[in-house]
Amino acid sequence: MERRANTQRRALKALVPLTVLAVAALSGCGGGAAAGDGGEGGNKTIGVSVADQKSLFYVAAVQGMEAEAKARGYELKVTSANNNSNQQVSQVNDLLTQQVGALIFISQDSTAASAGVRAANQADVPVIAVDQKPESGDGELATYIATDSVKAAKDLCDWTFSQFGDSGKVALLHGVLGSTAEVQRTQGCMESLQEHPNVQLVAEETANWDETEAFKATQNILSANPDLKAVIGESDAMGLGAAKAAQQAGRTGMTFVGIDGFPTMFEGIEAGLTQATMAQQPYKMGQIAVDNAISILEGEGDGIPAEQYQDTVLITKDNVASEDVTTFYGPDAKQQQ
Repeated sequence: MERRANTQRRALKALVPLTVLAVAALSGCGGGAAAGDGGEGGNKTIGVSVADQKSLFYVAAVQGMEAEAKARGYELKVTSANNNSNQQVSQVNDLLTQQVGALIFISQDSTAASAGVRAANQADVPVIAVDQKPESGDGELATYIATDSVKAAKDLCDWTFSQFGDSGKVALLHGVLGSTAEVQRTQGCMESLQEHPNVQLVAEETANWDETEAFKATQNILSANPDLKAVIGESDAMGLGAAKAAQQAGRTGMTFVGIDGFPTMFEGIEAGLTQATMAQQPYKMGQIAVDNAISILEGEGDGIPAEQYQDTVLITKDNVASEDVTTFYGPDAKQQQ
């Protein structure tokens, strides 16, 4: 997996100079001039490049954007890259050639984010990044909106360890290696482990945010660790996959957790299959992204913070019945399971 990721990074870096040159030429033809012409009679089109429209997080974020844009009288041009970094770079170029006034960018990975942001910078189109942040020093952002993943993961791990007396063996399932969320969630959990010296991390596997991959990885982990206390998924899908693997193996009394707040995880907690999730707020993030884009286009973006981290909410059996998943994933959340 790491070899494939490195190959993809090299390929994308080779594409960047061509991407930037192409967009730089367009900016000389007026592509950047429209970026500041918001408001009445100005550029009221916002481009959106999203990694995919399969993940409930991304679906909810786009729905939040659409609701805010409709309420404010702006048009969105939304593209989905189907988790293909090369395709996403191409789609960003296409949006820029259409002279969108601003770009909201939910990138597939940090390398794709870097290429896209640099291209938008060359075209003088402001970029609002959501969820994924470009690599350090690669391009300028108007703002970055994301979950405080370090805090979310630390709080989740703290809670998990408390379920078995802060002593025992645990496993960690990673998301896509090198992605912003994976790096930050790993950091948060490692900080918690440092504060709980009697908790042993005995297994780590990469499951790429995927339930099926997590199921298979957990099967191997369980076989090698008969006294495992918990599996921590860096996403809900991975937490669910781990719990289902344990259920199939007849392993009881363990703790399975994730980060997302998906409707399926709410159901898993209600059923006792899983024990906790940190619920994110993607619908709200989408609304904030469009609101920020409009402020910039209307010449009122000076007060927008460079980073806007959103808190998560710990969902367990104690509050799952009282918390409404649509608060986090929008009014259609229960229909998108």
